[in-house]
Amino acid sequence: MTPSTADHRSADTQRRALLRTARDVADDLAADAIVRDQAGKPPTDETDRLREAGLPAALTPPGPDRGADWGTACAVIREIAAADSSVGDVLARHYVHTWSGRFYAGQEHASALEEESVRERWLWTGAVRAPRPDEDTDAADLTLRRHGAGHLLSGRRAVRTAAATADQIVVDAVSSANGDVLVVRIPPGARGLTVEPAHDRLGQRVAGAGEIVLDRVAIAPEQVLGRRPHDEESTAPFTALAEPALRLALCHVGLGIAEGALTEARDLSRGGRAHRLPGEDPDLFLTYGELASAAHTATAVVDRATDVMAQALDLGRHLDAEGASGVAALVATAEAVTSKAALRITARVLELADAPGLDRFWRNARVLTAHRPVAHRLRSIGEHYLNGSHRAVPAFR
Repeated sequence: MTPSTADHRSADTQRRALLRTARDVADDLAADAIVRDQAGKPPTDETDRLREAGLPAALTPPGPDRGADWGTACAVIREIAAADSSVGDVLARHYVHTWSGRFYAGQEHASALEEESVRERWLWTGAVRAPRPDEDTDAADLTLRRHGAGHLLSGRRAVRTAAATADQIVVDAVSSANGDVLVVRIPPGARGLTVEPAHDRLGQRVAGAGEIVLDRVAIAPEQVLGRRPHDEESTAPFTALAEPALRLALCHVGLGIAEGALTEARDLSRGGRAHRLPGEDPDLFLTYGELASAAHTATAVVDRATDVMAQALDLGRHLDAEGASGVAALVATAEAVTSKAALRITARVLELADAPGLDRFWRNARVLTAHRPVAHRLRSIGEHYLNGSHRAVPAFR
């Protein structure tokens, strides 16, 4: 057996073990998903379950004897999201934000950060905004002021997951000294950091959304990951993947919602708890056939985008602008298809079955997709198709 063959078999064994762990965690989360959704508490218990299973440590960028490749991580995210999309959301944003060192920092800094994240079992979250043509740095919600060798960070920013339970929060902020936009990480318990939880959300109630309020929070030099360019044209192609990577990971959460809704409705229909028993009802067969086809179609598109994203991430700094543009267009396509499928499937299953908690799938899909309008994505896809534009799709998160 050659070394490369042995390495491949070892990686395949690790992948299968990670997916088995994800299925076990998903089964555990599914058992009390309705109760936890109704309670709507911050995901303290849920993140503890993830840490106990080793998922935050496992879902970091791939490296020597650590991390998960993009495709495997997305498969884990989708598995968890089918059982509890709030927790899938937490895990999706965690994984993408663990790439922050590679997107914004140097190789040595990124490697050290990833090793520490695995060792300490950190859970990541954040809210890094993509460059926009109309961005006004003078009106920034987060600002950095020089203080000794480091900075003081002040302002407030909405964070969509694990605002009070994450170990690292990644944000961008404008330097008052020169107007540079810097990407920094904030550790838990930082002096001057408070969290205002988002109460009474329509969906994704257990994701732990909230607003972080920062009052002169000290940022040491090693907490600065790097500079985020002001505009899309000056953004390096690999760095430009940060935004579509997050959106694509959230597509897997949307697919998980659709698959979870279909599975639960099917089980209810089989068990006779639906409006109509399955029997020989051709209309029921037709409806399930349409919904299953919509899910399969969305899966095919998302899987294609996932494969292309994985290839782009493997290229790293060798990725060119055309490659980054193609990835962004595929991700926009995946978003448009997934959003329509998730909303359609989760609404239709309510017509097929009447059971407590089934509505959570529609509510979760609605909240997940509300900030990413399909029409906007379709326009960006059309622009790329007609003009081959390298312009990135602005963020809606």
